[in-house]
Amino acid sequence: MKKFDLEERLIEFAVRNIRIVEMMPGTKAGAHLAGQLVRSGTASALNYGEAQSGESRKDFIHKMKIALKELRETHICLKIIKRANLISNSELIDQVLAENNELISIFVISIETAQKNQENS
Repeated sequence: MKKFDLEERLIEFAVRNIRIVEMMPGTKAGAHLAGQLVRSGTASALNYGEAQSGESRKDFIHKMKIALKELRETHICLKIIKRANLISNSELIDQVLAENNELISIFVISIETAQKNQENS
């Protein structure tokens, strides 16, 4: 996968999370989870951008781990939104959850590879 492809996937993932947030009710729970999702659901793209400008391999790994943390947080938030029926479009939630899982896998492998490369240099 090219760096640009992953960046585009992360941007599209962020946009889809924003769309989910826009569908959520203005209830106390809806507002709380919407705020959480807009932060964590966009943070992985932003942190990936920072990782690409890492000052060292160690810095790159650190920022990739932060992006992974945000992806995992987003995953849990989406599951709560789905189970609480806070939006009616469960198909969209399922699609975003599937993409979330794929992105988590990509980041886990990327971090492992970067750590192995760091150890070997």
